[in-house]
Amino acid sequence: MKSQVRGGTRWKRFAVVMVPSVGAAAAVTMAIAQGALAASFQVSGQQFQITAKHIHGEGFGQYGAMEDTDPNAKDHKAVAVVGMDSAEITNLCQAVNVPTPFGAVGLKLKAGGGKDKVVAKQLYLDANDMQVGNAQFNKIDIGVSSDHMTKGPGKSSGDKAKSVPGSFAQQAETVDFDDVKQQAWATSAGSFTLPGLHMSVGMGAQDCKVGE
Repeated sequence: MKSQVRGGTRWKRFAVVMVPSVGAAAAVTMAIAQGALAASFQVSGQQFQITAKHIHGEGFGQYGAMEDTDPNAKDHKAVAVVGMDSAEITNLCQAVNVPTPFGAVGLKLKAGGGKDKVVAKQLYLDANDMQVGNAQFNKIDIGVSSDHMTKGPGKSSGDKAKSVPGSFAQQAETVDFDDVKQQAWATSAGSFTLPGLHMSVGMGAQDCKVGE
């Protein structure tokens, strides 16, 4: 489940995870309007769905950046980048649907549904739409500089050229998210361990449900 990085976000629905830091959306939006965010990383333009029953993260950081999905860099997307030093994920599901002349082809990947959890190191998530049943932050700092985060993995190397220097960020020692539903552009990790991996491909759209 490793891909290139970055994506776009709808700030209103993403606010369920950004409740402690509503100002982040305004800061990023204003920077985009002023042309301060430089897009430097091209993504496929194909979104995918991720669900999880529970995510526990150690070393959490979150900041805004910009991405482009067009080879000519004409289609820019605002991104909420979440980074974690490490994460344990229960009941992970990922689905992507690709349109073809014969109809949609769906791919679904499931892992971590047994006694062993999915484990990721140096994990970065780009959510364009995220809903969480419950979010808990431990020792959270809101309003830190994105260039001087001391918790979490810091900025992804691909983001350094496309986020505003010293812009708004938040960080926490640990986070716990329950019943996660996410639409994303990309996920990347230094390593991903997927126990009980099951992948299926077939005609017709695929969909993930929390806990499956």
